[in-house]
Amino acid sequence: MLNRLPDADPSTAETGRQNVKSLFKMLDVLECFSAVDRELSVVQIAQQTGLPRTTVHRIVDSLRGVGFLDQDASRERYRLGLKLFELGSTALTNLPLYREAQPYVDTLSELSGETVHLCVFDGTRMVFVKRSDHGAGRPHNIVTTMEATPCHSTGVGKAALAFQGEAVIERVMKLGLRSFTAATIVEPEKLREELGAIRSRGYAVDDGEHEAGIRCVAAPIRNGTGRVFAAISVSGAQRRVTTGRIPELSRLVISHAKLVSGRLGYRP
Repeated sequence: MLNRLPDADPSTAETGRQNVKSLFKMLDVLECFSAVDRELSVVQIAQQTGLPRTTVHRIVDSLRGVGFLDQDASRERYRLGLKLFELGSTALTNLPLYREAQPYVDTLSELSGETVHLCVFDGTRMVFVKRSDHGAGRPHNIVTTMEATPCHSTGVGKAALAFQGEAVIERVMKLGLRSFTAATIVEPEKLREELGAIRSRGYAVDDGEHEAGIRCVAAPIRNGTGRVFAAISVSGAQRRVTTGRIPELSRLVISHAKLVSGRLGYRP
């Protein structure tokens, strides 16, 4: 006679569901903060999340207790804590992309004589993983930063966005196409045309769209499954990165993007 396994304890299952709900609420609170909303009050967080103020109070107290949030001097506003930066930096350095791309970032910087950016697409923006400066009058150095930039106005952003699904492209557009310079693409249909052209030629160009006077050439990087999740670029002053250099730089960027993709397991 087979022994029946004891039924799961309903109270245990319910506790598990409540814990998951609490985690999602904490995530909702953390995602209220951005480069624009650097500090927020409980009232503002409640307005953004739709959660009751008492719930937000409880959550921010818990997050502050583990170092995920800090309070300002007035104790009325909160900002992201350094513990998140520590965890983010650890996650960044553990990325295979971070480890594998280093020599290619260096080589591309040497060959182009310009600044090289390596960025990861986080679903809406591009997050810097590596930067290499080797332009005229600038010392060669590598720095790591957690800075994020928009997709529609940067070379790396357009190179990654062009190869995403329609739902992702639509989500990015709904966030708003902010104008950074007179050259920034702010019309959805014009951006769609640009993304189509990028898919056809295999590289993107930021022609002073994010920062006036700077031109950038970028190409997508794929992971082992073939999904575009990052991009690499060469950028510099328009007086050096002339339109005549774009064919040469695009070949360099595309070849290095393919080499990095290969190191990550991508096989066309």
